[in-house]
Amino acid sequence: MKLIQVSDLHFVPPGTRLFGIDPRARLAAAVQDINARHADAELCLFTGDLTDQGAPESYRALREVLSELRLPYRLLVGNHDDRGNFAAVFPEAPRDENGYVQSIVPTSAGDLILLDTHEPGSEAGFYCAPRQAWLRERLGDSSGRPVYLFMHHPPFDIGIPSLDRIRLLEPEGLSAAIEGADVRHIFFGHVHRPVSGSWRGIPYSALRSTVHQVPLDFGDKRSMPYSFEPPAYNVILICDDLTVVHHHDYMNREIVTPGTERYSAAE
Repeated sequence: MKLIQVSDLHFVPPGTRLFGIDPRARLAAAVQDINARHADAELCLFTGDLTDQGAPESYRALREVLSELRLPYRLLVGNHDDRGNFAAVFPEAPRDENGYVQSIVPTSAGDLILLDTHEPGSEAGFYCAPRQAWLRERLGDSSGRPVYLFMHHPPFDIGIPSLDRIRLLEPEGLSAAIEGADVRHIFFGHVHRPVSGSWRGIPYSALRSTVHQVPLDFGDKRSMPYSFEPPAYNVILICDDLTVVHHHDYMNREIVTPGTERYSAAE
């Protein structure tokens, strides 16, 4: 099974830029690349911060760009989003009985469970008791099938203080909810960096934004620094006993073709 993960789109109202970058143009380039290279993927998952300030016109612009995507997609919300404005523009997006943007997607390789970690007024994430109860029910419905979690905030520190302060707070509830389930991998956004490892025995991975990035800086900065490393999306390959995550810098189109001279004289 092939999946695509894109994250942290940070759409702004038409006619404006973010740090001098046009988020719409960046996502349009990603959509074009996905259509050309990965139209065979089962699903494209967007793991939050769809907009930068949750403005309705930003969601409408996002919907226009996504209309060009040739494969099905699912949207998650992040700390920069507004759940109400999102639902008004994407009314078909599945939500649970409490209005959280959560759902389960059965696939040939297992169940994808999409979590809502957004908390209004907070850059950090939360996963409250009602959301935990929903997750326990979905894991019960999975009946032992492999599970892959998609969310915006990581439920642990990654060693970058400016990001660790705004991770998923109080992750014990999430950890308790998934205890005993066959969770194969956790995919998240939020950190604007390619990060991988394992948390309590569960592998995880994150990816760069389609707009700006967070530099690899372990110093304790009071404010969030940004960088302009290349945008990327992830290509995920899953089979029975294997999960492979490729980080793809989709705007780097320079490829050395066979027959190109390998060596040349030094100047």
